[in-house]
Amino acid sequence: MRRRPLLLGLCGLLLAAPLPPAAAARPLDQVTTDGTLRVAVYGDNAPFSEEAAGKPRGIDVDLARAIAETLKVKLDLRVVDAGENVDGDLRLNLWRGDLAGTPLADLMLHVPTDRQLALRNEQVFFTAPYFEQEIAFAYRKGALEGFDSLDDIGDRSVALEGTGAADLMLLTAQGGRFRPNLKHYKSFEEAAKAYLAGEAPILAGTRAAIEAALSAAKAPKDDNPVATVPSTGLVKTRWEIGGAVRTDSRDLAYAVGDAITALNADGRLKAICETYGVTYTPPKGY
Repeated sequence: MRRRPLLLGLCGLLLAAPLPPAAAARPLDQVTTDGTLRVAVYGDNAPFSEEAAGKPRGIDVDLARAIAETLKVKLDLRVVDAGENVDGDLRLNLWRGDLAGTPLADLMLHVPTDRQLALRNEQVFFTAPYFEQEIAFAYRKGALEGFDSLDDIGDRSVALEGTGAADLMLLTAQGGRFRPNLKHYKSFEEAAKAYLAGEAPILAGTRAAIEAALSAAKAPKDDNPVATVPSTGLVKTRWEIGGAVRTDSRDLAYAVGDAITALNADGRLKAICETYGVTYTPPKGY
């Protein structure tokens, strides 16, 4: 019996089968009438969102609570896994749903503010951004006199996550010059632990992740400066993050944007970031 064509045929039937209806993402009036805001945040995304001791914590978690409080509704927080790309995450959590018919989120946080992403995803609408991410480096004072450009890496090793933006930047920078310097780890957490243990004099990642890791380890700031350096490569070294809703829930996006503006104005957003040892970096326009 030829099993491969049969399996392919079954796969085709599964792909063609319609998904069961999921409770739709809702506009503002439905959210306020129900009294609950369903917000999706990523798991394993410290310091923005992760599960610790069975409870969600992080900047995005606290921000979701603050947004719900500002809108005078209760928070229904969902910690979701990251898929292969953001497009798939938006599809799964905001407008199409999963095979089980899980109720869709009204709002998803930590979505890159990117024009091409928006053009590819007509089914969603993006909120105002709330944080600017950037690639940065921590280095051990004494091992380096300073860190003003990538050239300062020299022949020193760099600890970093194997699939992060910093990795892609360094792999492609200056024609791949720094590839021999890179010490890859499965996660940023492992890379940070290696750096703190002295296995590498330089740690690469996002500024937020680096600052949070150093703060959690109570590593002296003076001995572990954090620097950003210019790069002329194709990889973005700075990008803004915000939220997304379904395209027919734009009034909710505007209300969330107003809430974020208020949280920034009264200092609460900055305070949330400082709770995790992170410097609040406002996006352009704030």
